[in-house]
Amino acid sequence: MYDLVVIGTGPGGYVCAIRAAQLGMKVAVVEKRPRHGGTCLNVGCIPSKALLHASEMFDDASRHFHSMGINVTPQLDLAQMMAFKDEGVKGNVDGVAYLLKKNKIDSFHGTGRILDGGTVGVTFINGETSTLAAKAIVIATGSDVISLPGVTIDEEKVVSSTGALAFEKVPNRLVVIGAGVIGLELGSVWRRLGSDVVVVEYLDRILPGMDSEVARTFQRILEKQGFSFLLGHKVTGVADAGDGSLAVSVVPASGDATGTSLDADAVLVAVGRKPFTDDLGLDDAGVERDTKGRIVVNDHFETSVAGIFAIGDVIAGPMLAHKAEDEGVAVAEILAGQAGHVNYDVIPGVVYTAPEVASVGKTEDELKSEGRAYVAGKFPFTANGRAKVNKTTDGFVKVLADAQTDRVLGVHIIGPHAGEMIAEAAVLMEFGGSAEDLARTCHAHPTLTEAVKEAALAAGKRAIHI
Repeated sequence: MYDLVVIGTGPGGYVCAIRAAQLGMKVAVVEKRPRHGGTCLNVGCIPSKALLHASEMFDDASRHFHSMGINVTPQLDLAQMMAFKDEGVKGNVDGVAYLLKKNKIDSFHGTGRILDGGTVGVTFINGETSTLAAKAIVIATGSDVISLPGVTIDEEKVVSSTGALAFEKVPNRLVVIGAGVIGLELGSVWRRLGSDVVVVEYLDRILPGMDSEVARTFQRILEKQGFSFLLGHKVTGVADAGDGSLAVSVVPASGDATGTSLDADAVLVAVGRKPFTDDLGLDDAGVERDTKGRIVVNDHFETSVAGIFAIGDVIAGPMLAHKAEDEGVAVAEILAGQAGHVNYDVIPGVVYTAPEVASVGKTEDELKSEGRAYVAGKFPFTANGRAKVNKTTDGFVKVLADAQTDRVLGVHIIGPHAGEMIAEAAVLMEFGGSAEDLARTCHAHPTLTEAVKEAALAAGKRAIHI
């Protein structure tokens, strides 16, 4: 009998298991892949960041090194770049396996199915079966790609994010369906390596859900980098053009005009992800799901069946690895009788392009729709000493604070290393800090983070360097 069985060892699942073991529980995990780490470590966050880093270095060497007095002519070895990516993935998944073993957690590689509130059936990779008895079960099975009607993903020419991480050659023409985080990140990888990239988006903007001013600025920057955007359009089909290329049928989202056809060598379908909740035995066990297929949980992450919990992409909220990790820790602590908690108002989101885009808290659009009085302070990287000397001046920092209390409600950054800088804002907001608190905190000079301080100063109309 286990105290806890966790189904899925992505960031949410393995973190939940480790925290539970730290708290003295006997824990087992069930993972369908041969390796731990889930989508994130195997075919998501980690390999995409490896290719983003490598392709950015290639792009810098091709276009920017000469201005620093470094004269090189880089040659792309795509096979070696993929080996670099795979080595990084292996290091991370091996690290998870080590941590599970270190914490004396039993690992079972196979598909898990809930038989009842206290039993998980496991079908191993070799076809054999077993059952695990548990006092509590956590579902952490993550998400899967959303397909598009009329578009068949073969992971060769028409790919999901998984296939876009493993092209054997650089596509001359890449059509990306969807202008969200995944589409823009992977589009950036292949644009830097030589692809002509066209992004087709159903909405009239990129990065839906992020601050609209940030999105508009980011689109202009990407267009300067060579991206083309077809907004307010949808893809209705992808056909073989007969010469090895593809014909992508595109029509206006409004449906009030004739469509067109785009030529492509590859198509990336990046229209979002859906909870992976099929074949888990949820209906037979009585676990309730909502209309979007997400598992319904209460404030303690418990499902409609006592003793069965769910975290991460399978429940409501942003599909982010760090959100799942925090939920995993919270569940483990709740099971141990502690006050596990996740602050959903302070979950940062990052787009790992160049420049990066990072956000935490409310956007201006949300504050306006809520009718909340706020002040905004903005500071451009063109006025930041470190950014100017490094010639990485695209973007800005924006701080949004309550007009009466000065409490910071949201921070949005587009610029170099935005994903690292947003942590400062998250810490401040976690403790209910004000723009004044941020403005009066001494920041090292010269650093990019001085732009965060200056944006906080600007919220009080007293920025120094603009």
